[in-house]
Amino acid sequence: MRLILRLFLLLLVGLPLLAVGLVYLAVDDTALVQGVATLTPAHVQRARWLLDRNDPRTMRPGVLRTIVVSEEDLDIATNYLAHQFGGGASKVALHDGGGVVRASLALPTNPAGRFVNLDLAWRETGSLPRVETLRLGRVPVPAMLCNWLLDRGLAYLQNHQRYAAAADVVRQVRARDGFLTVDFEWNEAAPEQLKAALIGRSQQERWQLYNARLVALAGAPDIGRVVSLERLLGPLLQLAAERGAGGDAVQEYRSALVVLAFYVNGKGLAALVPQARTWPTPRRHVVTLAGRPDLTQHFTISAVLAATAGSPLSDVVGLYKELDDARNGSGFSFNDLAADRAGTRLGAMAVGAASGRERLRQAVAAGLRESDLMPEVRDLPEFMPQAEFVRRFGGVGKPPYQAMLGRIEQRLDALPLYR
Repeated sequence: MRLILRLFLLLLVGLPLLAVGLVYLAVDDTALVQGVATLTPAHVQRARWLLDRNDPRTMRPGVLRTIVVSEEDLDIATNYLAHQFGGGASKVALHDGGGVVRASLALPTNPAGRFVNLDLAWRETGSLPRVETLRLGRVPVPAMLCNWLLDRGLAYLQNHQRYAAAADVVRQVRARDGFLTVDFEWNEAAPEQLKAALIGRSQQERWQLYNARLVALAGAPDIGRVVSLERLLGPLLQLAAERGAGGDAVQEYRSALVVLAFYVNGKGLAALVPQARTWPTPRRHVVTLAGRPDLTQHFTISAVLAATAGSPLSDVVGLYKELDDARNGSGFSFNDLAADRAGTRLGAMAVGAASGRERLRQAVAAGLRESDLMPEVRDLPEFMPQAEFVRRFGGVGKPPYQAMLGRIEQRLDALPLYR
């Protein structure tokens, strides 16, 4: 009896001490990986090309498909995600038959340390990769345990009615000559299940609420076919401020911007949430900013990108859009780029510091106007084909181009909302 009591006391005291010790060893004061991903229009163009080639709408169920991603693009994507969602950085390296992922994720202020450093090596198999080694800080995690947990997680998804189709899409992952190759077999149920997994029920409920408000705004009897952005954006942001006062203000503002952007750009929310097909549909209007629907589209897309993914991605997507227009469309437009930058500022403000949201709330309460959102840009050069853009401004990053960007930023800085 005495021996059992001693063992019980040992476990009672020893297990918590062991857990504390493991946490201490897993946390570091210095980051294993440093540096922030630098996105360029070329990276966005490659991502767009990859998505276009693998558009689910063009895939036939049951046909084996392959995606090939370079080590550089994979490294930039994971580093960007680590920075945006973990406050850290990552590094991906591929070799024939496997690869290495190193990441440093920032922690809230605590006495143990500032970062969780992850060092993982994986190897390919005939199907999904297996963990070869894993270290969290100074703590080695047995590969057998990692692979067992992965197997159990995959089995759970495969046996779950909501996720089974999506869990079975990927067939094999390989690494060769600096490229990651993913073989997958598409099925009709996968998109719906992936959307359901990525967008939680609470988020869907928020979107449904803002969609209902948009239905009421767009259906007002005094609204014309063409409507200013301020008439829709102001009330949606006001609702976000009211709901955010007693809840998660960031999520509320983010939801308001997502719902409006999908409406302005002619995309239904069903593209993200299958259940939205059953929601009431807002009456269609042409929504303008400074009298132009294209500026509204640039503004709202950039606002959503900034609110959901961060300003760097929003900036580079806007720049890529303008370069693409210069090659194939209406031409490079600094007006559009100004709308991108203004939308980015609004989106970043809505999900940033509480002081910024308070300034936004006050502007909405006073009656949000277009002049609060966007400076005068009618004098900026636009509709420039690529050859003219290069002749006049030297190309992206050149001094004349940077000077024009500086003028746009100065005009944005002069608006009280963005100070």
